[in-house]
This record gives sequence, structure tokens and C-alpha cells, in this order.
Amino acid sequence: MAADVHPVFEVATIKPSLPGSWNWGLGTKGTHFFSLNTNMNDLISFAYGVHAKQIADAPAWFFADKFDIEGVPDVEGKPNRAQLKSMVQGLLADRFKLVLHRDKRELAVYALTVGKNGPKLTKSSAVAISMSGWGLSKAGALTIRGMTMGEFASVMQRVVVDRPVLDQTGLGDRYDFTLNWTPDDSQFGQVAGTGLNVQSAKDDAKALPGLYTAIQEQLGLKLEPVKALADALAIDHAEKPSAN
Repeated sequence: MAADVHPVFEVATIKPSLPGSWNWGLGTKGTHFFSLNTNMNDLISFAYGVHAKQIADAPAWFFADKFDIEGVPDVEGKPNRAQLKSMVQGLLADRFKLVLHRDKRELAVYALTVGKNGPKLTKSSAVAISMSGWGLSKAGALTIRGMTMGEFASVMQRVVVDRPVLDQTGLGDRYDFTLNWTPDDSQFGQVAGTGLNVQSAKDDAKALPGLYTAIQEQLGLKLEPVKALADALAIDHAEKPSAN
């Protein structure tokens, strides 16, 4: 799909998820968007690029009710991530009658900062932003390519830790690196659909340090829990959609 077009969903189906289902997913199948067993917190987190704990004043059903969604864009081709996010924002407004506003709230967050001896990072060899990305080969094995520290912080809060991560490094370049650590029970609560086995990763990586030590030793960065004023999305109105 051309990057300069602004697609919307030509058609979208929304159905309640099967009770008791453990399957989870959100992304694309070919040119179609899908989400499986996702709640409103999942959908808003994806559409607006925030952690679920940055969603404020939400009703209880935002967490409790799960939905299966499939949508077809009105433009030919596969949408990129920015286009997908815009499409889901439109779907939330149209079908869930979502109204929200940006706010600041004091939240429990992680601050990502540079360690006392400076960063241990390699500037990216990626020749284009389109080549940037990340991957988890297993729980506790993260690869970053061509990403900024802000994007790295976003990855960490999405798939590793249980609270928002604020980039306070002041580093402006794009970097390539790997991070390997032994995960604990507080991590990977947000990757129910990845199939990653945390216990298996613990058994495989007993010689590796924990996450916070690994970030300091391998990247020259620090990840510290703090209370801070952070961006939030305050919910003004939302309705459960009718199934179709």
C-alpha cells in the first residue's frame, strides 16, 4: 500500500471471543487486519502506542470483555503499521463510540537512562527506517535493529515489563543491539499470544543475569522503577459494539 494514502476499513466484523480461549493475536493476515481475544485496552494500546496502564478512567469492561475483529481496508495493498494504527483508531471511534483526550497522570513507570560509564551501543547499519524492527527468538533474547531509544522503550513496555517505560537517555541515533537475560515471573505478562515459554528460557539461560543487570552490563543503560508524570489517555465515553 502506498505510504501516502489514508485507508479506513471498508468492512469490519466484531464478535465476542469464545469464553475461556487462551489464543491471542493482533496484526495482519495478508491485507486484512485481525485481532483475536483482544480487549479494549489491547486495541487502544496498539492504536495509540501506549501501555495499558496509561489508559485512565476506563470502565471495567475495557479489561473484562474480549473481541475477535477482522477488517478489510478500502485501499488495495498491505497497510504499514502507521496506517493500521490510524485505521484501528477510526474503528474504535466508529464502532465503539470511543471518545478520549490526552492527559498527564502520575504513574508508576520505568525510567530508561544512560549508565554512569556511558552507553555501549552500536549505531545502526540499517540504510532505511523501513529496515528497522525487533524480534524475540525466545523469552529473554531480544534483538533490536535500526531503532531509536524511544522505540526501544516502547518495545520494552509492550513485551517485557508491566508498566510504561520513559526514554530519558537523551540519545538521538538509531542503534543495532541484542539483549539477553534470564526472565523472572514479573516479565512477559503481555505476550500471551507469542508462544514464548518463560520457564524454558529460565532453564536455558541460568548463567545470564536478570533484566536490569543485563541492561547495564550489555547496553550501558539503566532501567529504574520510579513515579513520574507521564502521558495518559483519559476515556470520556465508550460503548460496547453490537456483534456482527
